[in-house]
Amino acid sequence: MGLKLDESGGFIGASRFPISLANGNESLLVAVHDNVDRIREILIRNGALLLRGFEVTRNSFGEVVDLLCGARLEYVYRSTPRTSVADRIFTATNYPPDREIPLHCEEAYQRNWPMLLAFYCEQPATEGGETPLADIVKVTASIDPELVGKFRQRGVCYIRNYIDGIDLPWTDVFQTRNRAEVERFCAKHEIRFDWGQDDSLHTTQICQGTAVHPDSGDELWFNQAHLFHASSLGVGVAQDMIEAFGVDGLPRNAVYGDGAEIADEELATIRTAFKQESVTFRWQKDDVLLLDNMQVAHGRHRFSGQRSVLVAMGRPRFPE
Repeated sequence: MGLKLDESGGFIGASRFPISLANGNESLLVAVHDNVDRIREILIRNGALLLRGFEVTRNSFGEVVDLLCGARLEYVYRSTPRTSVADRIFTATNYPPDREIPLHCEEAYQRNWPMLLAFYCEQPATEGGETPLADIVKVTASIDPELVGKFRQRGVCYIRNYIDGIDLPWTDVFQTRNRAEVERFCAKHEIRFDWGQDDSLHTTQICQGTAVHPDSGDELWFNQAHLFHASSLGVGVAQDMIEAFGVDGLPRNAVYGDGAEIADEELATIRTAFKQESVTFRWQKDDVLLLDNMQVAHGRHRFSGQRSVLVAMGRPRFPE
């Protein structure tokens, strides 16, 4: 069976992201099995593919990711709270429904990351809850080349203090209560760590500011400085947090890889670039969205009512 592609509708705003529509009650697993190479080609060319109208379950969703990637990935060294609902299938970020999640590329705060993100909508929200997308090729092109070069050359240092009740505890982030396992993970991934007297943990890691896509060869903006930096909290909240914990004690922050501060104004231009390239679509029940994680950023709009969107990740890539 071939995929029927509709490249004209479904997304609000100009985009290169197509939608594949089912011919009646067709199994998504069968459709993907019959079109693995074509789907991979679409993702490399277009960056995203929305599969709509197919029969899908949690189990078949996971099997679809396995078909495309070989195996699903675990979610370790977390930055947001999630719940595991099946084998390496998780809820999307468990933030309150009145909280917006800014556009970002998954795990761009790490040195290794999933190339494929897959979302499965079990239950769309009553109102809102869209997953906005942004074309990173366009985002990168819209950022001042001098700033892109600055991030390329200097990289980003992510600073994290794991404080119970304020941000994720280290037991959630590293998915273990064993300090030795945390230390082994940090050593393997060149993460500097320091234990506090009250069982707190402080880590820093220097990662890429940009990365080259392994298939297209494009240099792309690829970091989460705009999410980790204190300015992401807003002026008032950031000041309160600094007064409470000090700059070095903030739950999370980002500086350049050489330790220099990243200016608020620089990150404001990044957030503007993401916003300008944002496109949206309305989730329908059983929609499955496939993303090339380097080419397409995602976020979440506020919502009301029950919403269940699951995520699985695959095909890790490592920078050269």
